[in-house]
Amino acid sequence: MPSNIVVPEVGESIVDARIAKWLRKEGDVVSAGDPLVELETDKVDLEVGAPQAGVLSRIDRKDGDDVKVGEVLGMIDDAGAGAGASPPATAPVAEPARDTPAVPEQKPAAPREAAKAPRVTPTARKAAEQHEVDLGRVRGSGDAGRVMRRDVEQAAGIDGDGKGAAPAPAPSAPAPTPAAPAKAKPAPPVAEERRRSTADRGEERIRMSKRRATIARRLVEAQSTAAMLTTFNDVDMSAVMGLRERHKQAFKERHGVGLGITSFFVKASIGALREFPRINAEIQGDEMVLKRYYDIGVAVGATEGLVVPVLRDADRMSFADVEKQIRDFARRAEDGSLSLADLKGGTFTITNGGVFGSLLSTPILNPPQVGILGLHKIQERPVAADHQVALRPMMYVALTYDHRIVDGAEAVRFLVRVKELVEDPGALLLD
Repeated sequence: MPSNIVVPEVGESIVDARIAKWLRKEGDVVSAGDPLVELETDKVDLEVGAPQAGVLSRIDRKDGDDVKVGEVLGMIDDAGAGAGASPPATAPVAEPARDTPAVPEQKPAAPREAAKAPRVTPTARKAAEQHEVDLGRVRGSGDAGRVMRRDVEQAAGIDGDGKGAAPAPAPSAPAPTPAAPAKAKPAPPVAEERRRSTADRGEERIRMSKRRATIARRLVEAQSTAAMLTTFNDVDMSAVMGLRERHKQAFKERHGVGLGITSFFVKASIGALREFPRINAEIQGDEMVLKRYYDIGVAVGATEGLVVPVLRDADRMSFADVEKQIRDFARRAEDGSLSLADLKGGTFTITNGGVFGSLLSTPILNPPQVGILGLHKIQERPVAADHQVALRPMMYVALTYDHRIVDGAEAVRFLVRVKELVEDPGALLLD
């Protein structure tokens, strides 16, 4: 019997989605579980599979539509219903050449399997359109051969920094005969130039993705619902930089990942949160919920917008565990393969604007959390040390907190404790 294709329940905090792209068209024959449509939500992108084998008989909502959880997107008729209808002159085939290369004529026994397109993440599909890459020729490195953004960029000859490889020299061709120069038009008067419409001078309208729109809404909500205040300090990074320099090679050989800066601040934040538990809390009604566990969110910038995956029980993780997890988060954020479980919860957040060159900023809270630590660029500055002026690698740090439950003195002391632990990293091992 027919089955509806519905927007699935993804998580408690996700109530709507946007149709990014239908992967099949009406009349296509599908098997149970075949991906039919890609959906964008404010946190993750996902594919909706066929609820049963049969024919995609109806598509109710088109690409770009906003839909609610439980809403019907289309219908699958079972194989029997499809066979009972007036058959077309030829067997239906999958949409040609969109994601797969042209193939030789197939045997009638298995036309659908031969024409089946590879599974592709939404970000990989966008990258393929941008770089004009044939997805059918890209080998996927994700789960079950899924094509990821990195696979498309590799096929396009783009390195890890997003820069393309040097193009091969084009064959020489005879120079075209130059056209007769056009007669120069006189410049329009200033008044006329001002009357030109903005569209004539170049504008582009781009609809915000679900993630970008949600980021915008949550930032405004954070500012309107919390009593946010920011306190600052600076940290002498000499000890951490020296430790990294001495141990970076051995650390990488042993753990397969580099020793970064963020793991020191994760550990230092946990040490400070133990001493100042209200910064690891949230407000529920007229109660403070103090949390005795430490799920630290780490803000990660991606093409589709900033996300904050969470290090679960970070107090139980080693430096190597933290570095590996952050690296994996960054890769999957760019691929669009982070799961909802990666993003849920979190008791405190760390964001590092220094990777983009920021020297100082005031981070915005990530509700319902009441504290967020902002890291910044390490820069050599003259400072007074041991009764003399010396150049030291310094970093400004900022703590934004919810003044409703966190007092100013408490926030300042928290940040001083973070500074002390980072400037004496050996203390992190004793904490």
